[in-house]
Amino acid sequence: MGLTSSLRFHRRNNKTFLRIFMILVLSCIPGRTNLCSNPSLSTPIDLPPSDTLSSLDSLDLEGYITFHDVHNASKDFGNRYHLPPLAILHPKSVSDISTVMRHIVRSTSNLTVAARGHGHSLQGQALAHQGVVINMESLRSHDIKIYKGKQPYVDVSGGELWINILRETLKYGLSPKSWTDYLHLTVGGTLSNAGISGQAFKHGPQINNVYQLEIVTGKGEVVTCSEKRNSELFQSVLGGLGQFGIITRAR
Repeated sequence: MGLTSSLRFHRRNNKTFLRIFMILVLSCIPGRTNLCSNPSLSTPIDLPPSDTLSSLDSLDLEGYITFHDVHNASKDFGNRYHLPPLAILHPKSVSDISTVMRHIVRSTSNLTVAARGHGHSLQGQALAHQGVVINMESLRSHDIKIYKGKQPYVDVSGGELWINILRETLKYGLSPKSWTDYLHLTVGGTLSNAGISGQAFKHGPQINNVYQLEIVTGKGEVVTCSEKRNSELFQSVLGGLGQFGIITRAR
């Protein structure tokens, strides 16, 4: 009887706590918030001149650029933002990404660029309205290099999926220390978003387990960085949401 009364007491307290918590949460939401709105679309964007698009199409690339089938790169994972790009780059090499970035920098247009992995980003992070989206999965070459020793590591493309890395490392009795709970995500994507999962409490997030990165900067430069080499860029890119460069390879 005492146990039952105690349970009822705790349940009443829990309900009271939840009500207070919900009131506090709701009080923090702006009164005019429109969850169905897409504010980015209301912002006018200067379309690039036609010669800019034709010049993109004429670039000498190992991969290719498409201007028509852009639907899949027009929305984020939450399906709230719909921001169609003008073009999608399907790179086959890091040089393709560098070439396009350098071309855009040299041009007079205001084209924006966004790297997109498996498309699980929210709030339009991997979208480029009237810009260029880089399909990072096209960069995937299945060139997964595994180094064994006292401190084993894996060297992979930024467009590689974690599920493929796990399958390959398991052949050697190894696995990454830290990953995300869902493995069908790209390396560059999770490292740009910290890479937090159930292993983080023991091994830290993924960004704490990176030795070296290859980055394409906003100017199109291909830079190798680590804690000892170009360390400022290294620390900025990890968890940087793609604002400081595109991760094309990680170790």
